[in-house]
Amino acid sequence: MTASAEFTNETPLDIVLGAASARKVETAFGYSTVGQMLSHFPRRYMEIGELSKISELPVGEDVTIVAEVKSVNQRRMHSRSGFLLEVLVSDALGPEQSTLRMTFFNGYEAKRDLQVGSTAMFSGKVTLYRNHLELTHPEYSLLDAAEEADPRPIPIYPATAKFPNKKIREVMELVLAGIGTAGFPEFIPDPVLKSHRIPGRVVSYEHIHRPQTVAQGYAARKRFAFEEAFLLQLALAQRRAHRMKQPATSRSGTADGLLAAFDKTLPFTLTDGQLIAGREIADDLVRGHPMNRLLQGEVGSGKTLVALRAMLQVIDSGGQTALLAPTEVLAQQHYQSIKKHLGSLGTGGELGSDPRATRVDLLTGSAGAAERKRVLLGAASGETGILVGTHSLLSDMVRFVDLGLVVVDEQHRFGVEQRDALRSKADMPPHMLVMTATPIPRTVAMTVFGDLEVSLMRTLPPGRAPIATHIVPLQLPAMQQRLFARMAEETAKGHQVYVVCPRISEKAVEDDFLPMPIEPTPDTTASDGAAKPATMTVEKMLELLGSMDIFANTEIRALHGGMPSEEKADAMMAFDSGRASILVSTTVIEVGVDVHNATLMVIIDAENFGISQLHQLRGRIGRGGLPGTCLMTTWLDAEHPSVMRLKAVESTTDGFLLAESDLNERREGDILGASQSGSRSTLKVLRVMKDAKLIARAREAAESIVDGDDGLRTYPGLQAAVEEWVDEDMQAFLERG
Repeated sequence: MTASAEFTNETPLDIVLGAASARKVETAFGYSTVGQMLSHFPRRYMEIGELSKISELPVGEDVTIVAEVKSVNQRRMHSRSGFLLEVLVSDALGPEQSTLRMTFFNGYEAKRDLQVGSTAMFSGKVTLYRNHLELTHPEYSLLDAAEEADPRPIPIYPATAKFPNKKIREVMELVLAGIGTAGFPEFIPDPVLKSHRIPGRVVSYEHIHRPQTVAQGYAARKRFAFEEAFLLQLALAQRRAHRMKQPATSRSGTADGLLAAFDKTLPFTLTDGQLIAGREIADDLVRGHPMNRLLQGEVGSGKTLVALRAMLQVIDSGGQTALLAPTEVLAQQHYQSIKKHLGSLGTGGELGSDPRATRVDLLTGSAGAAERKRVLLGAASGETGILVGTHSLLSDMVRFVDLGLVVVDEQHRFGVEQRDALRSKADMPPHMLVMTATPIPRTVAMTVFGDLEVSLMRTLPPGRAPIATHIVPLQLPAMQQRLFARMAEETAKGHQVYVVCPRISEKAVEDDFLPMPIEPTPDTTASDGAAKPATMTVEKMLELLGSMDIFANTEIRALHGGMPSEEKADAMMAFDSGRASILVSTTVIEVGVDVHNATLMVIIDAENFGISQLHQLRGRIGRGGLPGTCLMTTWLDAEHPSVMRLKAVESTTDGFLLAESDLNERREGDILGASQSGSRSTLKVLRVMKDAKLIARAREAAESIVDGDDGLRTYPGLQAAVEEWVDEDMQAFLERG
């Protein structure tokens, strides 16, 4: 490519960098084009213009200095595994040549980068240790002579050990030299740019990677955050507009039907949250376009009852309903709960049943051939009003006469395509209600983005007891003894105990329903230097409890996703009936399991679980009016980042606050796809919590365009950008509605 030719989004990096350097970039970040490289944005900027002198550093404040490495010393740590790297630096600014110590725990990159004589910019909080100033694990960026003399801010990128920041900046210089408006045309309409004071595309690339000031860099970030929000909102606005044009059967119910009869049997008064959510859903069901509502409530807030009342309204209108659950245990629990709530009103088709009664069936992968045939015939004939099931409901064999409402529980366990497969089983688009107890990041994100109508339920029904949550540091032997004594105390009172382990066995890499730990735990020793045991498993815990005299007369059962369905059902029945006092399980009991006599939850190696999981798990106790206690055990030091997550759960039982903490920690996940982890996010700079106001403005701009006479067709460049931004699966989903 000649020097005068302009790069485009799709220009291969090997043309710009050469084959060898391009391979290194692809190995480090997976990028192969100029557009991908340009979207590798800085995390922050370090500003040379506001440097501090070592002699003037204030203790307890964040500072940035430029310093030369004078000595490097490595020593093993006594209280934990690994090593401590101590780097002594001298001030590159002041004449006094003051020195400062830097400490890095397991500082492999710092050991490689910070050689004696090298100069770097360091940024961190000043602490005082043994009367000496130091920075602990500071951020740093190596500088060459040209950069030392350059007063502009230095961008700090996400980097790897083999491709550090200095190399990224060098690559970015080469890429930026070849971009212009011909290769990177502006696609955001000019009125939108002006009304929101958004800089142009090429200028923004220049400013975010080579800012003259920090403010200029963050102004460019605003452009790309708005761009992401705008493209996303255009995609969602198209989906909403398409859904509003789709016809749906109005499900108004009847005044004296099944729902009215059911309400008369309730032995309690619905909470305000249940009443408000119920009215919102009932109003949606009457409309002539498909409902797409998220029912979001605290653990135990009574969401299932709200969903059941919506189902009965649809059945009163001549339709059928389906409830999709992620696990067999949860599907069984929903089935039993619905049958129990309905009583004789759930015995449709049986001799002597109420003429208004409906039939409730359960379909899971473990159903026998005869039972499966019976259930499929019930749905296909229209006799079954409520069909509860797992992924089995998505089978081509499942047919309905008139599917009017699909309820998806724990909606984050299902991808867009799975929900769409169930929706497609209806001749007319059915109404959709998705439920979640604790919003995981993607759910919170979609809520803020406005993809779904939302019903919130914050109040708990009467009878829900408070739950006390505590972190148990297992490196203290006394804590280990007290943990098991506490379990024995509960069982002696006639109460029941859950013990949750991260894995089934050493052989099992992961349970069917358990995501891998959020982060690997590098520490292999406890804080006292003793070896940290391997992660506790269900099998090990069963063996350990069985060997203890205090549990000699206690029935202990196991429950996990690897068990045959009959064994799972038997274990749950034994625990539910009170025959078994301790249930050792994986997170298969995370949602839906409802044993009123369970008062203690012990979560082993709790750092392996996310915030939302921990909150869901402890929601299994305190459901019968008895106070609950949740004990989260860990071998990690109190200051370990994963323990910070446990402290967040310990500090509050407000699931909505925890959802925000979860979102801040794990990011949004893939907003438009089935991925749930933040590591695969389609979002480069947009942050849901931080940019909520910007998202709202982007939504207004997107809706004004989509609602216009010709919609996106008015702006072909913008339409192409939206189609390029969403993947093929998402585009197909948008087209299907």
